[in-house]
Amino acid sequence: MDAIPLFFLLGFVARLARSDLKIPGQLYEALSIYLLLAIGLKGGMELARQDALALIPQALSVMALGAIIPLIAFPVLHKLGKLDRFNAAAIAGHYGSVSVVTYAVAADYLIARSTEFEAYLPLFLVLLEMPGIAVGILLARMGGDFRSVRWGALGHEIFLGKSMVLLGGGLLIGWVAGPTGLAPLEPFFFDLFKGVLCLFLLEMGLVAASQAPALRTSGVFLAVFAIVMPIFSATLGSVLGMMIGLSAGGTLLLATLAASASYIAAPAAMRIAVPEANPGLSITAALVITFPFNILIGIPLYDRIIGLLFGS
Repeated sequence: MDAIPLFFLLGFVARLARSDLKIPGQLYEALSIYLLLAIGLKGGMELARQDALALIPQALSVMALGAIIPLIAFPVLHKLGKLDRFNAAAIAGHYGSVSVVTYAVAADYLIARSTEFEAYLPLFLVLLEMPGIAVGILLARMGGDFRSVRWGALGHEIFLGKSMVLLGGGLLIGWVAGPTGLAPLEPFFFDLFKGVLCLFLLEMGLVAASQAPALRTSGVFLAVFAIVMPIFSATLGSVLGMMIGLSAGGTLLLATLAASASYIAAPAAMRIAVPEANPGLSITAALVITFPFNILIGIPLYDRIIGLLFGS
């Protein structure tokens, strides 16, 4: 079993056991900045080796996937789950967006198995941050008052929020500097990546365990949704990955992105655009259920699905 997901379990169990283990807030902030920048730089460096124009069809397809997932999730939550429009749309938006840390764990999973993948996949990570959130907001406001949305503040939160600035900025820097320009930074941003990811997952375990009591009030349906929806979305991502010509490793990363749910960018955006929604429901589903499911069970499961699709 890979060691990296076990750090999440350590944090989760420690919090449930009421240990005094804590990650200082400033250190957590520094770890998240490091991970976002490192992923962006790595993707930008590999993007510099590619023909950017040739990637446009793939990029558009991936963005379409990010818009389709919340359109599928919304009626399930609204009609079957009996959630009101605002909460159903907010949760759907979280599942249309992505989790950077889940992507990082999936990439490490492939590296540990010496499985090759397209190194420009962080570009898709950046592109998938926005469509799901935008669709979720539109679904919440359909039939409502669009004028009540503070569009300026919302646009600032989506496009200039921490995750987008660091991911997009790192991608741009890596693209402009290229492999030669980034060579002096490799020992810090690339060689130390796994160790930093372990510390971040330890904190995620602590946070997820602290939110676990919310499961009592969120209901069985939401818990089932938070497991079944990622599997369905991963299948969509797997099929799309094959259609746009990704390798088996690249397809797994795209499937994992599709299966993940945002617990950083989406909550911030929904807080501004859909204040009527209960953020506790979205955070519980995305962080307490879907995130650990993906890193502990989902990624190997998606690997098996992709193996069947590729006939391997």
